Amino acid sequence: MPSDRCRRALSLAAAVAIPALLLAPPARADGGDPVSLPPLRLRMAAGDPCATASAKTATMSPWTHRALQLSRSWQLTRGAGVTVAVVDTGVGARVPALTGRVTAVDGAGEDCVGHGSFAAGLIAAAPTGKGTVTGVAPAARILAVRGTDARGVPDGGLVADGIRTAVDEGAHVVYVGQVLDSGGPELAAAVAYAAGRDVLVVAPAVPDVAPKGADGRPDTRARPSWPARLPGVLSVVDHGPDGGRPKDAPAALSADLSAPGDAVVGIGARGDGHFIGSGSSLAAAHVAGAAALLRAYHPDLNAAGTARRLTEAAYPDHTPRLDVYAALTALLSGERAPAERSPDPAVVPPSAAEGPRHRALLIGGGALALVLVVGAAMVVVPLGKARGWRPAG
Repeated sequence: MPSDRCRRALSLAAAVAIPALLLAPPARADGGDPVSLPPLRLRMAAGDPCATASAKTATMSPWTHRALQLSRSWQLTRGAGVTVAVVDTGVGARVPALTGRVTAVDGAGEDCVGHGSFAAGLIAAAPTGKGTVTGVAPAARILAVRGTDARGVPDGGLVADGIRTAVDEGAHVVYVGQVLDSGGPELAAAVAYAAGRDVLVVAPAVPDVAPKGADGRPDTRARPSWPARLPGVLSVVDHGPDGGRPKDAPAALSADLSAPGDAVVGIGARGDGHFIGSGSSLAAAHVAGAAALLRAYHPDLNAAGTARRLTEAAYPDHTPRLDVYAALTALLSGERAPAERSPDPAVVPPSAAEGPRHRALLIGGGALALVLVVGAAMVVVPLGKARGWRPAG
């Protein structure tokens, strides 16, 4: 038997090892070494060729699945019946993980950059082959709408038109994958148009990469970002496995929610390989997938109610952290608990048939009478013989 000192050492080792396992790199090769997945691109330079399929595949479940408690949420819903519009660089319509569930508008079924496809995968990818990368709502549908040019450069007019198109095409949730450094009346009108038709808009609160300052270093100062700054938009900032953000990440003026966005593994615009990326645009994709689950599980919930559930049921922090399962199941203040079903009335079993009961009583009574007659005869007959059958007295 191990000594007390050995047991304490083993307990301490376990206490250190378990968190280390939880925070270990999510993508690992069969031999156990970390996989060097190709990085996700946000946009392409003018002379760059389009992104190709990744030749590498993650073989372990990403840390984001555990952080979001997706296995518990999928016992309730997988987002079937809900459409999420991806207003971004396009979505590869022939990606195996999204086969049969992508509708593209005006050529948005081609994605040269890969960012829109990656985000669509975080929202709704289904597991394929040996890969374990699955979207938050793997049964939801994707509507691909362009919000950038072919190289991934965003434009306010394109984003505004994309939001309106998404609403008109029947989207329940609109994910905007790009950050604009200014907003205009056209963009504000598009967001209001979505809100007026019960469509929730989700957008990153900060750019994925901080701009370079005059000294060449990342300028992480907080700046306003659009469309996240507009009323009615659910704004999202990223966090990593430890709950923090990288030191060189741009600061956010404010955000409604925080969601996993660092070292995120996802699909590309073609093939079944995987990429790795970081940034608030990926965190916003997770929130858009969570909104799809909510709208599927609570079909009577409107866009404002969906945003309220996501934010109020979130894990309390400086910026509330997305908790998908709690959003699906929590009873928020001001809500009524589901009416309890009245117990069924007690049922008295029917009495036995009366005929057999009466027959049994008659037989029993007759037998008793016969016994009494025989008993009386056994007493009376000897006495009568003794007196010669003369009357008494």
